[in-house]
Amino acid sequence: MRILITGGAGFIGSNFIRHLLRADPEVEVLNLDALTYAGNLENLADLGEEPRHRFVKGDISNPEIVEACFRDPLDAIVNLAAESHVDRSILDSSDFLKTNVRGTQVLLEAARKFKVPRFVQVSSDEVYGSLGETGKFTEETPLAPNSPYSASKAAADLFVRCYHQTYGLDAVITRCSNNYGGHQFPEKLIPLMILNALDERELPVYGDGLYIRDWIHVSDHCHALDLVLRQGRAGEVYNIGADQELNNLEVVHRILDTLGKPASLIQHVQDRPGHDRRYAISSRKLREELAWQPRIAFEQGLEATVQWYRENRDWVGRVRSGAYRDYYDRLYLQRDRTLAGL
Repeated sequence: MRILITGGAGFIGSNFIRHLLRADPEVEVLNLDALTYAGNLENLADLGEEPRHRFVKGDISNPEIVEACFRDPLDAIVNLAAESHVDRSILDSSDFLKTNVRGTQVLLEAARKFKVPRFVQVSSDEVYGSLGETGKFTEETPLAPNSPYSASKAAADLFVRCYHQTYGLDAVITRCSNNYGGHQFPEKLIPLMILNALDERELPVYGDGLYIRDWIHVSDHCHALDLVLRQGRAGEVYNIGADQELNNLEVVHRILDTLGKPASLIQHVQDRPGHDRRYAISSRKLREELAWQPRIAFEQGLEATVQWYRENRDWVGRVRSGAYRDYYDRLYLQRDRTLAGL
């Protein structure tokens, strides 16, 4: 099985590539990533010279680069490439429109042109908007995005749907709750709080900190994506959630308790615009149709994640400084420079 994975140098993408290569010796991965602020090849350094993984640096919104990846037939595309940080989208939404909407349309058109057998769009529960105190998002919940980021993901999902309906493209959409785990970019909530606590710096918490999210370990997400890739029904949406709802303050306190740091490090800061109060997602369809179950409890996953960041401070420093780009030049450019004529 030969798979094009976009955004494969990011947090979820790199974990998914490792999952596929471990789970199936017949899988070959072509990894297309623009290496923006959240994507870096140190996330894949453990693959070394793995012959079943090849990398192309490129933007999914560039049709020439995308079509160059189709020189050899593909069995599937998994689109994980996305601008994903809500705060950044509020400051400037233009990159989100370019990558998340235009980039998805370019991939869909290439998939249609080259008759790729399967297209998996990796989306987010944020497209559904905000929930009240009860209930859960289902696949039938109307889309009601409240930030430029979530609006761009909702628009991309609609393009995927229309390519299935109009052109008959075999496409499926997944919408997952909040991920956490190793290799996550340091500005996201859990790694930011872990790293600030390790340095005994203030832990900034938006507003009252009572914003509720359903947390899932990235390895459980990857297992679900693999099942949907292979067994999901064309034209369907599959929600992925672990039924582990916690508000932000609870998450922060658990991090502090794990590290033995004082609660006095918490600093409440001004809330951000359009901050959704609660997300909770029903994965009943995925569990019943594809027999998926989350395997990692939040307590276990958080402890492992804290330990990962403790042991990988050099990685954090290089990611924050941008020094990982030298790593890309050294490790990958010479080996893959002729791939797809790039």
